[in-house]
Amino acid sequence: MGRLTREPEVRYSQGANPTTVARFSVAVDRRFKRQGEPDADFFNCTAFGKQAEFVEKYLHKGIKMLITGRLQNNNYTNRNGEAVYSIQIMVDEMEFAESKGTSGGQGGYVGESTARSTADNDLDGFMSIPDDIDEELPFN
Repeated sequence: MGRLTREPEVRYSQGANPTTVARFSVAVDRRFKRQGEPDADFFNCTAFGKQAEFVEKYLHKGIKMLITGRLQNNNYTNRNGEAVYSIQIMVDEMEFAESKGTSGGQGGYVGESTARSTADNDLDGFMSIPDDIDEELPFN
């Protein structure tokens, strides 16, 4: 679980079976923080197909996501002959880890209108139901 560190990069492959490919990075807070060490780790993620289209439509910098996937090595030798080691997460599943209001109103992933009155927001996300509506409810 972490927050996107930048806007996702989305590309479309060429060929007989074109596929959408989305790349983004997430910052994951460390559980145990030691003085002098970083507070977070940064992971590169890649999504394909429908998930990549979802990323393009709904994900933006700062959104908190829960991601499930597999780790893949991207080790190579650079032009100077030095070995470069990197790991990326190949996304299998993803979901939002907070509500739209919590993330500062970024994205469009919650169907609720952001133009609610302050009285509605004082109920911690619950709708106010009038006291005299008991006869209309299908349950008691």
